[in-house]
Amino acid sequence: MEKLRPETVVLEVEGGLLRSSSTFPYFMLVAIEGGGFLRGLILLLLYPVIHFMSNELGLRVMVIVCFLGVRKNGFRVGRTVLPKFMLEDMGLEEFEVVRKVKRKVGVTEMPRVMVESFLGDYLGVEVVVGRELKEFGGFYTGLMEDMEFKDLVFGKDVGGGGGVMGLCSSSKHNKHPVFSQCKEIYLVGEAEKRNKKQVPREKYPKPLIFHDGRLAIRPDPINSIAIFMWLPFGILLSVLRLAIAAGLLFYSTIPLAATGITWKVRGAAPSSSPRPQNSIGQLYICNHKTLLDPNVISLALNRKTASVSYGLSQFSAIISPIKINWLTRNLEEDRKRMEGILSRGEDLVVCAEGTTCREPYLLRFSPLFTELTDIVVPVAIDLHVSMFYATTVSGNKWMDPFYFLMNPHACYELEFLEKVDTSRVRAGDCSRFDMANHVQRQIGKALGFECTMLRRKDKYMMLA
Repeated sequence: MEKLRPETVVLEVEGGLLRSSSTFPYFMLVAIEGGGFLRGLILLLLYPVIHFMSNELGLRVMVIVCFLGVRKNGFRVGRTVLPKFMLEDMGLEEFEVVRKVKRKVGVTEMPRVMVESFLGDYLGVEVVVGRELKEFGGFYTGLMEDMEFKDLVFGKDVGGGGGVMGLCSSSKHNKHPVFSQCKEIYLVGEAEKRNKKQVPREKYPKPLIFHDGRLAIRPDPINSIAIFMWLPFGILLSVLRLAIAAGLLFYSTIPLAATGITWKVRGAAPSSSPRPQNSIGQLYICNHKTLLDPNVISLALNRKTASVSYGLSQFSAIISPIKINWLTRNLEEDRKRMEGILSRGEDLVVCAEGTTCREPYLLRFSPLFTELTDIVVPVAIDLHVSMFYATTVSGNKWMDPFYFLMNPHACYELEFLEKVDTSRVRAGDCSRFDMANHVQRQIGKALGFECTMLRRKDKYMMLA
């Protein structure tokens, strides 16, 4: 396959590019992330029947369950959720061929809205041949338009018809009219796909930095059963864990560990011994994984700290065991508020990215913290969850702590780094931006994360 050098490649998404031929996990993601867990449960209950239906009939049933009544303008799952799971499902050998070809055409049996962002944004596919969904009054009806195959699919928009190669599963190439235009076809068998290697993250054509959705695991049939069986227990467990954390805080380590919430602390945390009166509080600068980051740092320090936030929900502020101080996005006003906290001798935790990032990347650090005090303590934070993500852009943010606490197992990792002298910024010897970038690099090095210049605005422009 490495010797093939076609001018255009026509790739079947389900059977050729992705290692799994089953589309059920992607429809389950659409059902849960786009319609809620009840819709996902209906799809799961219908799966045994769908499994024994013909491929076409089963597909239509899944489309009805997942899309019926979903607002067209509000559907973002194809852009914000599915690309992550499709990237993780790509076969390495097929990907190596596709990425070397300039002109690409994607073919899918799924609705086009599910795959076009993944193919266009991450693989540079120019044309996506898929089914359109019917709509009424701005809502999807759950019905699909009949597929239309145009002779011009290899016309001037993709550069002509010479050297066209097809990449598809052995069971589909005779059934899809588009592949009849290919001069040669590379067939991918089921046994061959099971042995395919996953594409490493560093080979992604475009870095996967931002994505949304609550599910942290691929919802294939087995995982979907596990999710729905766990959900009632997870809800009760989250309430119990929340009561333990809020009621005990500094004595909650063992009880929370017994329920599956653990953390690892590295580095020398500043002493918890009382400081002299009228002394300035310590400023801790960390990257941002969830809204619980300041609470976990407080727990590791064995003393209450203060934290600041722009958009934390009122419910999350009420249940927080540490004090939340609200910021305004007015730099001068926010500086005064944080300086006031430190001047009262309170330790302050600032998540310098300004928003959460799930992947191993660091967003640009706001430089405001460099002007608040002469010494800051960087804290590197990583988080591992087993079933649910504890952050969202388009969902209900007040549910974030519950989703974190619903995980069967979750582990926070903290590392207190060497103190950084920021006095040069206030003395005018160093740019505040250079200092903020320096602290970002220190945390990135400790975590093995890549530093970026992306901001909160970039995240919300893409996801929301």
